[in-house]
Amino acid sequence: MLEVRELSVSYGAITALHAVSLRVEAGTIVTLIGGNGAGKTTTLRAISGMVRPAAGQIFYEGQDITGIPTHRLVGRGLAHCPEGRMVFANLTVRENLHMGAYLQRDRAVIRREEEFVFELFPRLREREAQAAGTLSGGEQQMLAIGRALMSQPRCLLLDEPSLGIAPLLVQQIFGKIVELNRQRRLTILLVEQNAHLALECSHHGYVLETGRIQFSGPAAELRADPRVRDAYLGG
Repeated sequence: MLEVRELSVSYGAITALHAVSLRVEAGTIVTLIGGNGAGKTTTLRAISGMVRPAAGQIFYEGQDITGIPTHRLVGRGLAHCPEGRMVFANLTVRENLHMGAYLQRDRAVIRREEEFVFELFPRLREREAQAAGTLSGGEQQMLAIGRALMSQPRCLLLDEPSLGIAPLLVQQIFGKIVELNRQRRLTILLVEQNAHLALECSHHGYVLETGRIQFSGPAAELRADPRVRDAYLGG
């Protein structure tokens, strides 16, 4: 579904990604792990059109999407749930969800997708009229994922869903990520600092270090690789 070929991204004189290549097969969860500053978020931002690559190509469903504006990619079924959640703090939960459906003109479809999100995250239904800025970190993460789902994506780029969230809610959110993949066959490219959890729920993984792919393979093999264990899984 998604292929990145020799992708390089620079911020001024600093090169953040060096010829990164990766593949995401339809219906799978693929995780990208690595330390702070490794280039994980930059990779997602380049795929979703938020930063322009210096070199390389990005293919989505067989089509070259390099340089296509973000809003057009959303319309083609590629959604990005950003690091830090970025909810609209002064809008209600329901209003935030409807922002995710801004390309959809069919009210029946919007209601159906909203109901799906509320069934997936019952806590959001309880708080649908509440300002998003008053939610807990975990609830805001649920809302950010729900907002992305309102665009009916076929591929979801999910950046650091566990960041700043209580451990119990992290487990719940990752359970929902797996549920989405299984129920909707939603393809997910996941960036996550919690390497243990990310590799447990993924089919395939890539390890990014200083803007370069160092290791890749089936998630189970990466979990068993002593080099990955020593560097990212605490031995």
